[in-house]
Amino acid sequence: MDNNTTPAIPVKRIEDSKFRYTLREMSRNKNAYGMLAPFFILFTIMTAVPVLMSLPMGFTNFNMVSFPQWVGFENFYTMFMEDEVFLISIQNTLVFAIITGPLSYIMAFMLAWFIHQLPGQLKTVFTFIFYAPTLAGNVFATWQLIFSGDAHGLANAYLMDMGILTRSREWLTDGNLIMGVVIIVQLWISLGAGFLAIRAGFQGIPGDRYEAGAIEGIKNRAQELLFITIPAMGPQLLFAAVMQIVASFAAGDVSRFLTAFPTTDYRAHSIMNHAFDYGALRFEMGYAAAICFVLFVSMLFANWGIKKLLGKYLDG
Repeated sequence: MDNNTTPAIPVKRIEDSKFRYTLREMSRNKNAYGMLAPFFILFTIMTAVPVLMSLPMGFTNFNMVSFPQWVGFENFYTMFMEDEVFLISIQNTLVFAIITGPLSYIMAFMLAWFIHQLPGQLKTVFTFIFYAPTLAGNVFATWQLIFSGDAHGLANAYLMDMGILTRSREWLTDGNLIMGVVIIVQLWISLGAGFLAIRAGFQGIPGDRYEAGAIEGIKNRAQELLFITIPAMGPQLLFAAVMQIVASFAAGDVSRFLTAFPTTDYRAHSIMNHAFDYGALRFEMGYAAAICFVLFVSMLFANWGIKKLLGKYLDG
């Protein structure tokens, strides 16, 4: 027997040491946790608890007046086997997410990279310019003016002046055009928290990494981006990807406020629109909760895939 063999440390002792370390760190940073407490409490009450309640509620028939009646898997069966509009909303949501998710993510990264190259105060100015659309209240009135269906709509007027169109187009009611318009508007307002996270990631990379890279043979900006910048921004890239996925899958306000509700032939009817229809208009909360749960599970799988894809850039 080898006398130099190190004895194995019991798993329970390792877990206890991690728990004590966590408590010690929380005590040492109690002021920071105190500042986080109001947000954490509101998040728990307004977000976490409703999400957890949606699962059992999805197995009930609940109209917000009478006590919920347990119906088992009836809501889910109805969704996938009898509700044709729900199946249309799945298709629309997937198309919408596949297009706007990657495009908005690439836009956020490229714009953040471009802004990072600017000198001094121009970084702050351009960051605000590109982030401002997410802060605006009712931006849809402006887009309704742009895509108005008469000859006075800005898009129609401009395209007819250029000779591209011979007559005005009904951008917000034509079933063949609605999805394209909704995607354009969603991309315009998509530079939110993910964009700011990527901007912060660029700012947080020490300059000596680029100096060391130059010594190692990196010669241009493209190589810096590929071999230094992206590997150093794993957490920010993952956060931005998750935010863009959530925004793409949960999008519903754009089509609801920009066009009629529901849209023509349900061409831009998303899962969130379907949940809004049954929850806020018909007050069938059990069915709406089942719809939201399906959407939640879909986003979990998408987030899992993104984490697998970007996992190599994360520490640990």
